[in-house]
Amino acid sequence: MKHSLHESAPPRDPIAPGGATSLADAASPGDAPPAPDLTPLLKQRDYRLLWTARTISVTGSEVSKLAVPLTAVTLLAASPMEMGLLTGAASLPALLLGLQSGAIADRLSRHRPLMIACELVSCAAALTVPVAWLLGVLNAFWLIVVALAIGSAGVFFRAANFPHVAAIVRPEQRTEAMAGFHASYSVASVGGPGLAGLLVQLLTAPLAVFTEALSFLASALLLRSIRTPEKNEPAPSRGMWRDVTEGLRVSATNPVLRALLGAGVTINFFALAYTAVYMLYMVNTLGIPRGLIGALIALGGVGGLIGAWITTRAAKRYGENRVLLVSVLFFPIEFLAVGLLSGPLWWKLALLTLTGIVTGGVVVAFATCMGAIVLRETAPELRGRVNATMTFAVQGVMALGGLAGGALAEFAGLRPVILVSAVGIALSTVWIWTSPLRPGRRHRFADPTDPASTQPSPEPSKS
Repeated sequence: MKHSLHESAPPRDPIAPGGATSLADAASPGDAPPAPDLTPLLKQRDYRLLWTARTISVTGSEVSKLAVPLTAVTLLAASPMEMGLLTGAASLPALLLGLQSGAIADRLSRHRPLMIACELVSCAAALTVPVAWLLGVLNAFWLIVVALAIGSAGVFFRAANFPHVAAIVRPEQRTEAMAGFHASYSVASVGGPGLAGLLVQLLTAPLAVFTEALSFLASALLLRSIRTPEKNEPAPSRGMWRDVTEGLRVSATNPVLRALLGAGVTINFFALAYTAVYMLYMVNTLGIPRGLIGALIALGGVGGLIGAWITTRAAKRYGENRVLLVSVLFFPIEFLAVGLLSGPLWWKLALLTLTGIVTGGVVVAFATCMGAIVLRETAPELRGRVNATMTFAVQGVMALGGLAGGALAEFAGLRPVILVSAVGIALSTVWIWTSPLRPGRRHRFADPTDPASTQPSPEPSKS
């Protein structure tokens, strides 16, 4: 999805049981202990293993996004209905299992075994595709089942991975860690499709899926090599429904979490409405050559790498709150530029290049700070459920946004959808700027270790 918040920060401020209101108020054994001298993240063995595992796994998934549909189309002559089911099967588990996965993650004293098991399940499921093809028994139904299995494993993996970061990375370095993860997603989004095309050309589509299986296996082995012990205090369970409800209640009632959740839902809804008509608008209205559209989309990944680099440094100087407040202001820029764009082709391409890079960086900056703030503000025993609620909401609304964009285009045309999306996504600023994240609007859950939430805005640098 071109400009949506993926693994929300999500991905991706609750009142902690027993009176604790934030990480600053209630240190947990699940958090990495503070240290006077911080070793740079890239020199920390376990972080490198976790980052490498995620990068390899995500790159393999990007390969399969092309290889699996090509297998269905070119070898199995799948019908439009079968292709629709195959596409929906990848995202359906997030809607069916997303909230429950968070409750399960919060019941665990160790998250890494679940993460390893999820990668091994995904590896086994992906491996069945080339095996079934070689045996002559592969069909569209098989691919749909594989997509469901991998999607379900991915849901539980993300639910466990979010709180697991707290065991690996010290609180002072979590923003940098989140930026590193988002940078790996950007690399995968840029290089994955090209690698997939090369592998499909050399190996055929089913055997290209074999590389995805290998990526899941490599990820599991790397995660197995992490040595940092986990000592999480499992949250007492009162039943699945009550556990899930607690995550929903906390996300909706805490003012910081509510602002992040509302902004994330708003951004993804209008981003997907925009994405639904993007291709048609580029080709039919702006007259962009089809061969250049893929390159323009890839610029978002390039911008993401730049955004990850800038976010890490800006957050250290100004705090995650201020970076988030500034980044949300930039979301409507590309939408407005695209909606109002006219003129010669060179001017269109130049402006689309600039706005694509900026928006890619803004998405990563927002998602990185969102994840760091959620980790900072959420009590350890609720992180799984809060993250699951965020993910469920911001990803679940994507389908509604796509449908709304397509329906509106049928009645009003393509350009109005682009402009409506620009106005709609600008509403995300209301959520953030009227929340306690804004300087001077502290709330009783604010983290005193965050300079953005406890200190006045610094004077601009004169250097």
